[in-house]
Amino acid sequence: MSLPPGGLPIYRVLTGPDDATFCHRVSDALKIGYVLHGSPAATFNGEHVIVAQAIIWPASVALPK
Repeated sequence: MSLPPGGLPIYRVLTGPDDATFCHRVSDALKIGYVLHGSPAATFNGEHVIVAQAIIWPASVALPK
């Protein structure tokens, strides 16, 4: 599959509180074929830890020659 399903973009940044729901969102994206892009980021908003993870659709990435 050269494009993500359902019209999803080839590059996404998932964000949210550092909880099971966020982990499931990332896991679900990996299950449909996205791959992690870079390291996760975390910050504290005064109440909760907020995390971010970039993901990309691998078929859209040109491999170096």
